[in-house]
Amino acid sequence: MSKASSSSRSDLWGGFCWVAVGAFILMESIRMERFDNMGATLYTYPGFVPGIISCVIVLLGLFMILRGIKNKVASDPNAETLFNRRFAISLACMLVFSLVLLAHAHFLVATALFVGVFTFLFANEETPLLKRLTSAIINGVISSCVVFFLFQEVFLVRLP
Repeated sequence: MSKASSSSRSDLWGGFCWVAVGAFILMESIRMERFDNMGATLYTYPGFVPGIISCVIVLLGLFMILRGIKNKVASDPNAETLFNRRFAISLACMLVFSLVLLAHAHFLVATALFVGVFTFLFANEETPLLKRLTSAIINGVISSCVVFFLFQEVFLVRLP
């Protein structure tokens, strides 16, 4: 199977998934409370920014679908499955982060662990182990601190 047909098949499925996710977020952002009784305007509605972002997600999903159609999906009986090892590892990491770590650990610790483990697992396997581990730890600590600071101090969103 050629790389192009595998990529175009992934683009089609991924595009449909992103369009569905974006449409769901858009519907939910439209349904959000508008706080008109408190004098809120269009730009201060809580669903305004998620609605804009969801429109971008839908648009990018449509571009992925068009790219997949343009590259003409080939039907190959030897085609690799869409559910591969890297996808399973990503899904497992995200589920552990959202269902276990965030529920039982401080946000800084949970995020540092998630980013560190994710970085380590997806780093180039030819890189020496010590360098991968060091890079993962540094990435985890720095990214969790930056995200925590941005949300707490800039966006004024209290994190768990």
